[in-house]
Amino acid sequence: MKSTNITWHEQQVSKKERQNLHGHRSAILWFTGLSASGKSTLCVEIEKRLYALGMSTYVLDGDNIRHGLNKNLGFKPEDRSENIRRIGEVSKLFVEAGIIVLTAFISPYRNDRDIVRKLVDAREFIEVYVKCSVEECERRDPKGLYKKARLGEIPDFTGVNAPYEEPGNPEIIIDSEILTVEESADLVIKYLKDHQYLELR
Repeated sequence: MKSTNITWHEQQVSKKERQNLHGHRSAILWFTGLSASGKSTLCVEIEKRLYALGMSTYVLDGDNIRHGLNKNLGFKPEDRSENIRRIGEVSKLFVEAGIIVLTAFISPYRNDRDIVRKLVDAREFIEVYVKCSVEECERRDPKGLYKKARLGEIPDFTGVNAPYEEPGNPEIIIDSEILTVEESADLVIKYLKDHQYLELR
């Protein structure tokens, strides 16, 4: 059921003014990939580096969000889409606040990711595909989820009994089977520097 009788309330401080306060541009770094591909680990490393550079950042992690904001959602396709829709709207708020937000979500459906991209201005959505084969993710399996999925204990598990749609044209591709976390973070930081996200122009 949609909300009714609501009115958008304009604010007196603009996104640009908030960016000026922080001293850098704001954006969504949207990390997508299979479970155990290394999204969360990479987000944590990159945020640590950006913080050291004086950037205002925040990490939104898939598991963490499902402990609170999205704890009423499961993993069926419609729940996955709603999960990403909510995260997209929250991420947009961070962008409006002048912050660089890093999101670590499997986000298996291309259309859901494209919807989030359209929520913000051009260049404010940076899709980072953390590429890793199912075989390697399953070999790592730090939470034992692939094993449970193979045993039929977890239905709708991406990569086993639910699909993952690879990004068609991501801004950054990280091959986590080849690159270390440090090398991967170097690539992302270089992209941000090369495209003037870490300064105001």
